Amino acid sequence: MDNAAGRSVPGNVMNPKDPARRRFLAASAALVGAYGVSARARERSVTPDVPYVPTRQEVVEEMLRMAAVTPRDVVYDLGCGDGRIVITAAQQFGARGVGVDIVPERIAEARENARIARVERRVTFRVENLFETDVSAATVVTLYLLPDVNMALRPRLQAQLRPGARVVSHDFDMGPEWRPERTKRIANDWIYLWTVPLR
Repeated sequence: MDNAAGRSVPGNVMNPKDPARRRFLAASAALVGAYGVSARARERSVTPDVPYVPTRQEVVEEMLRMAAVTPRDVVYDLGCGDGRIVITAAQQFGARGVGVDIVPERIAEARENARIARVERRVTFRVENLFETDVSAATVVTLYLLPDVNMALRPRLQAQLRPGARVVSHDFDMGPEWRPERTKRIANDWIYLWTVPLR
């Protein structure tokens, strides 16, 4: 199901019977309850604001297709986990990529995965707080975070991204004020796409 902006699409549709989705939401609720996403909490702790749940490869590829990634693009993945999004962007679409994650073990895994995929010269991984990442060089930003984290990032994306940059999010949108221009459903997963300037 692929929808252009303006059509009615249920936001953040989740199948309550999907065990993976239930685990993600339970872990998310625990993290948000324990740490929140306030600036003060982020300064005190290096605990991730979202749990690590990898995006299925089918969804990764569709996210990059929806963003129309080409070899001219620089793809930033905020909360990159094992690096699969920027590695796929480099391997299948010829783009350059930057992955950011606050957990050193995830970054070590991502670098090793890039080496195995033979794209380590096209991608960079940083141990960094995504709320402090300079995204001004990005032409595409990918996200698999939580709604309140997306909302907290929104002003930074709007301020730093150049016109024409694309933002693509797995499962979670950016609130009713920032309607996506396209959405697509793949099984129980949703993908949302915006083009800067975000509207």
